[in-house]
Formats: sequence, structure tokens, C-alpha cells
Amino acid sequence: MKTVEPLRSFHKIKLLADPRRLEVLRLLMGAPSTLTQLGERLGQSPAWVRHHVKTLEEAGLVMLTAVRTTGRVTEKYYEARAGALLLEELILPKSKTPVAVFAGSHDLALQAAADHLARQQTVLTLFVGSLNGLAHLRQGLCQLAGTHLRDDVGKYNVAYVHHLFPEGDVELFTLAHRTQGLMVAAGNPKSIVDLADLVRPGIRLVQRNAGSGTRLWIDRELARHQIESALLHPVGEDVATHTEAANLIRTDRADVALGLQAAARGSGLDFLPLFEERYDLVMPREKLRELAPLLDYIQTAEFRNSLHLLAGYGAAHSGEQVLL
Repeated sequence: MKTVEPLRSFHKIKLLADPRRLEVLRLLMGAPSTLTQLGERLGQSPAWVRHHVKTLEEAGLVMLTAVRTTGRVTEKYYEARAGALLLEELILPKSKTPVAVFAGSHDLALQAAADHLARQQTVLTLFVGSLNGLAHLRQGLCQLAGTHLRDDVGKYNVAYVHHLFPEGDVELFTLAHRTQGLMVAAGNPKSIVDLADLVRPGIRLVQRNAGSGTRLWIDRELARHQIESALLHPVGEDVATHTEAANLIRTDRADVALGLQAAARGSGLDFLPLFEERYDLVMPREKLRELAPLLDYIQTAEFRNSLHLLAGYGAAHSGEQVLL
């Protein structure tokens, strides 16, 4: 069975920027072929094909799989090493300060920490949700992930990290505890009090992106309370951040969203607390030195004091390592 292989080498990606070479590789993904057969399909001479096949072979993208001799004719069959390639190359800026890419769940304290450290370390953020953040980290598309995934017994993050990183080559550090609940317009004009109200006619709900810890929480709770998700009235597209969700309510484009207390206060919304969660940062052990400025900062009293400015944030365990 052929597989899809990730392509992370910039050199190999550069080779495939040539559309003729890429076409040769795609044909060899489809079936083993000789230089003559490739030439016939491409309308090129075997010598022209040989040059590109040899280049791809030297790069480890194709291989010689069979040699067949019939009389005085010897035919060499080449084939692609993978059934398909997934391009994965992270291109980082050249900077006087170290650059780290974060992928995962949106968090206001992390944004504040990144701003504070701007002169020491550049943290680029990609808010894709907790699950996708861990997947990005697993695939080498970031150096840091943020997650708040609750398992079936009510514990956070460890089970998911164990599942995606069975080798145990990552470390977990608590950024903060946070309060989530229902964000509604000031004065709560729609009289929303709990999850059951989300399916009332005319209640416009902002949905978070699939795979986010917030979306997984509300999907699980709706199922637990036997509330039909098909009866919800989501507005527009799913959003990736608490700030986006709060802004839709503030501008009267939606009535309610599950989100952070700090995001609600920042947008002048009312807030109905539902639960507290632990938000953790996941870092590969080999990247700890590169991420030292951020890791050191979240362990300081200065960072913990800064969390008091964010409604619903708890700093008692910020910077602590979570044992895996």
C-alpha cells in the first residue's frame, strides 16, 4: 500500500517548482514507467526525461524498481517513492530576535505575553483550535501549541498529549486557568440563562471552529443534556477566536457565544459563567531552549500579576510543569 508522505525539505520543494519535473513525478506516482514511456506521454526525448528522473532519484523522490531485458533491449522502470506528497515547509522571517510559531487555541494571556516579549522573542500565532494545534506540532509546523481539551473524566490535556505524542518527547506547562461561559449583549436582552436557551427560535449563536476546545466542550455538553444541536441557529462562518465571537455580539450580528469572561468584558458584554478550565502550552523537549524567553516569563510574578487584568483568569499555577 502506498502512502502520503510529508515533504518538509525546502530543497525538494524547490525541485518540484519546475512544472515539467513535477509532471514527471506525478506520472511516476500513477504507475512505474520507463524513460521511453515517459517521453511518449510527455512528448519529449528519453534524454530529456532521463535528466529529470535522475534529479528526482538523487533527491530521493523516485527510485528504480525493476530492470527487464528482452533480447538486446534493457528497460529500466522507475516509480515514485510515495503515492502522494503533502507539502509542509514553514518559512520563517529573518529577524534579530528568535522566532517561534504558535498554533492552537486562542488565548488572551498568551497574546499579552507575546506582546511583552516582542523585543526578546517574536511569537507568531496561528489560531486553529486545540486539536489542530497539537496536530500542527506533531507535523513540525510550529514550535509551540496551546490547548484546553477536557477528557471524559474531566481532566485537561494530558490524555490528548499522550495519544498524539506517545514517544513522550514533549513537555506541558500551565499558562493559566480561565473561566468560560455564555457571552451575551449588555443587559441580556434575550434573557438567555443556560444552554437550553440556545435552541430557542431567534437565538443567533456564534459557533467556534471545529477542533477547538471551546467547540468540543459545548458539543459534549449539548449531547449530555440531550439538546439537539440541529436546532441551533448558527450565524455566518465559525470563528477562530473569542474576540471575534464577542465582536459579533457587540455589533448585534449574533446573540450568544460560548467564550472567555475576559473577552466578554473587553467588549462590554454580559457574561454567564459555566466552567473553569486549564490552558496549557505544549513544547517539544528539543525546543525548550529556543522557547526559554516565553517559558521563563510565564513563571514570573510579573506575568501572574498581569493576569489580574484579565477577568476570569487564575494565575495560581501559571508556569508550573504538568507531569506526563
